[in-house]
Amino acid sequence: MFEMKEEYLTGVKIIDDEHRELFRITNSAYDVLKNDFLPDKFDHIMKILGELKAYTIQHFADEEAYMEEIQYKKRFSQVIDHAKFIEKIESLDLEHLDRNQTDGLVEILDFLSDWLVHHIVEKDVLIGRP
Repeated sequence: MFEMKEEYLTGVKIIDDEHRELFRITNSAYDVLKNDFLPDKFDHIMKILGELKAYTIQHFADEEAYMEEIQYKKRFSQVIDHAKFIEKIESLDLEHLDRNQTDGLVEILDFLSDWLVHHIVEKDVLIGRP
């Protein structure tokens, strides 16, 4: 459902590869949502959220290190956006998510798709343009 498109490419291999992995994680959340054979999806949701948090922390560190290396002028706003992303993941109400798994997954997917598309297109692609 979620795919890495050409307009999402920054031209920086490590960043593009890591964005592909973020799309893969998002797709795994979508797969859990659509899997009718999983009556209780909470453990799968928790696994995905753990993977997402760990991976984004690594990705943001790599992206921020690259921006620092090239002295990217807008890196500070990127750092703020990255912190807000992690804060959002950490602030999810897990009890609500357990009681309303389908709605919770839809909310997570809405957040991820909005973030991936808007943040990558509006901010990250600019990193690869001197």
